[in-house]
Amino acid sequence: MPADLTPAEAWRVLADGNARFVAGTVEHPSQGADRRAEVRDEQRPYAVLVGCSDSRVAAEIIFDRGLGDLFVVRTAGHVPDVTVLGSIEYGVALLGVPLVVVLGHRGCGAVAATRDHVRTGREPVGYVRGIVDRIRPHVADLGEAPDDEAVRRHVRATVRELVEDSVVVARAVAAGTCAVVGATYELVEGRVVPEVARGPVDLGPGDGSMGA
Repeated sequence: MPADLTPAEAWRVLADGNARFVAGTVEHPSQGADRRAEVRDEQRPYAVLVGCSDSRVAAEIIFDRGLGDLFVVRTAGHVPDVTVLGSIEYGVALLGVPLVVVLGHRGCGAVAATRDHVRTGREPVGYVRGIVDRIRPHVADLGEAPDDEAVRRHVRATVRELVEDSVVVARAVAAGTCAVVGATYELVEGRVVPEVARGPVDLGPGDGSMGA
């Protein structure tokens, strides 16, 4: 793997890895003893992966990557609170990562809990309320739309808020040194479907790219 990748090249590496995962032809790269020695003294990941804590959505597995490849930040519902934003900025500013991926997934329990709260008024348990409060503005007006649409809406909104709330990320996107991609993961097929992008990366026709 080259030491330095462009945002577009980093996205292509992840897309190719996911294609192998879907096809059942995974290579399990960067997972041997030599790789452990290689990354002992420093890390040079090429993507920050902001994903859900769901046990079925393990980033290195679904993208067929290994040690030192991804800087992973996971919370239920991929909610970007202050510590998550700080972790993302660490990856972009200090590690020089050229790509941030916000990864939602079908069957997201955090999104479902939020929609249940909107419909019924039932209060979430304990600190789960903090997660619901962050997701609710993204899905409150969807009515009886399917949960899959709520997941996609939440991913797009998270990408928008990430670029708006983080000066570090916004400057990197504007400079063309980093891109932010929002995508959703299909649990059964194993496929990662791009939804939206900010910055210098091409997701293909009809990707909903918002540019830089």
